[in-house]
This record gives sequence, structure tokens and C-alpha cells, in this order.
Amino acid sequence: MSSKLHGLVWECDIQPISRKAVIARLADFCSDEGYCWPAVDTIRRQVGAKSKNTVTTAIKELEKQGWVTVIPRKAGGRDLSNGYQLNVEKIESEANHCRQLTKQAREERSGKFNPSNINPSKPDTSKNEESKKVILRGQNLDGMGSSVDPDPSLKPTTDPSDKKPSCQVAQQPDDESVVKKPNPEVFLTDNSKYVLKHLNQVSGSRFQNCSASLDNIRARLREGFTPEELMLVVDYKHEHWKGLEDYQYMRPKTLFTPGKFPGYLQIATRWDAKGRPKREDWDAARKNNSLTFGGPDKAIPAGFRGAKP
Repeated sequence: MSSKLHGLVWECDIQPISRKAVIARLADFCSDEGYCWPAVDTIRRQVGAKSKNTVTTAIKELEKQGWVTVIPRKAGGRDLSNGYQLNVEKIESEANHCRQLTKQAREERSGKFNPSNINPSKPDTSKNEESKKVILRGQNLDGMGSSVDPDPSLKPTTDPSDKKPSCQVAQQPDDESVVKKPNPEVFLTDNSKYVLKHLNQVSGSRFQNCSASLDNIRARLREGFTPEELMLVVDYKHEHWKGLEDYQYMRPKTLFTPGKFPGYLQIATRWDAKGRPKREDWDAARKNNSLTFGGPDKAIPAGFRGAKP
């Protein structure tokens, strides 16, 4: 994951925004050299596109514009997900250019002082006249005698108590207008980490808080499943697979995939309703179930050849 490339891509002027989102997601998967190989469906799911065609069309347009090069990959005659080589030089150059344009626009808006705009042949005398008026007010003039004493009944205009504060009162922390709303993505990620921590505690694993471990958990939470339901599936499959070779599949990639998780949850819910019985008691419960059928009766009835006396 290259945070450097990811940040540079967002500074570039790539339109429309859907196309920029696709190349930004590619940059998120890339190394600093700009190479990655995510599946199209992974990109579609993470950028929120409605179909794979949206992603493939965006990648084709990006390739035409020189932002990315698509590299087909195969292994043993089988097609794999394409590799993508981002044009790092173009991205860095475009990002620097956009920074310069933004800086220039900011300076123009702020009306920054420019000495080259001053004409020395036309001095500004308006400020000098005003300063003279301030100096003459209340002082002796040459040949004019003493100045007039001020009326003591009048309140001086320079009373500091009459001055209004030059800055506004800061908003208080309990002001509703400054209370920040919680970010739903942060809340979603926190819940995903909570589920992953439960999986590590139950299975004794050490899955890290990375994209590979959290993506499937985030996807199920976005679909409306609760963290408690995801942890129930973890508990059920732990009881189901412990001591078996299948326990190697106690991982987020298997437990929370869209094709398997709903089925796991249905069985786990029934298992929870029965009091979470131990794995060794499951076979005994099936034998005592009157709705289950045993094997075929192969005994020969009496009176037929081969019947036991």
C-alpha cells in the first residue's frame, strides 16, 4: 500500500470523479513503484460501483490517457487478475502542476501585496492629510494662542470601556453547532476490528488489522448484519471444526464471504437456540431425533430361504 501515490492521485485533475476513484483505489494497492494486481470485482466493491463494466471502462479510459498500463497475467494456462502499472512520473508531474495552480489562485484571492504595482511618481497623500488633522487636533497652533480646553461634562471618546471587542466570542464546547457528527466509516472500521479481535481470541490466530482481514467483515456490516451475528458464526465454526483438518479455514476470507456467510449464520442461529451444544454431542442428538431415519433393515423374514431360525 502506497500512501504517497494515493495522496498524489487525489491532487491530480482527473475527471470524472468515478475515474479518479478507480485509480486512487489502484494506488492504494500499489507499491511505491506503482504496480499492483487487484481483481476488478474487488475494486468495484470498494469504490461502490454498480457493475464490473463501470470499473473496466474507467481503466480503459485511464490507459488511453496514459495514467496506467494494463498487464495480463496467467499461471499454468489459467487467467489471473490483470496487473496494473501506474505512470508514477506523470502522476507526480501532474500533482506538482495542480499544486502550483492552486497556490497561484490562492494568492490572487487573498490580494497579496505586490510592490511592482506601486507607481512612485504618484505618492498617496491621503494618509498624510489625515495624520496632520490628528496632530493638529487639541494642540497649539503657531501664532494662534492656546488651544481650547475640552468640556469636562462630555465623556471622552477614548474611554476604553466604550470600545467593543475586536474578535468574536469563541463558541463553547457544548454548542450544538460545533459538535462533530460521528464518521460512519470510522464506526464501521471499529466494529470490524472488534469482530476480528474476537476471531483471534477464539481461534488463537493473529490476523492483523489490514485490508485483507477487514474487507469481508466491513462488507457484511454494510449489508446490515450486526457484529454479534458475525461473532456467533465465529463461535459456531470454532465448535464445528475444532480438532478437524477444516479448522485451517477459520479465517475472515472463508467465514465472511458473501456466498457462505448467510448459510453459516442460519445454522449458527439454530445451534445457539439449542444452547450451543458441544461438537461431541451432535451425533447423539441426531440419533435421538425421531424425524431421522436409520439404515435399511436387511434381516430376512421368517419362512423365507436364508432366514435365521
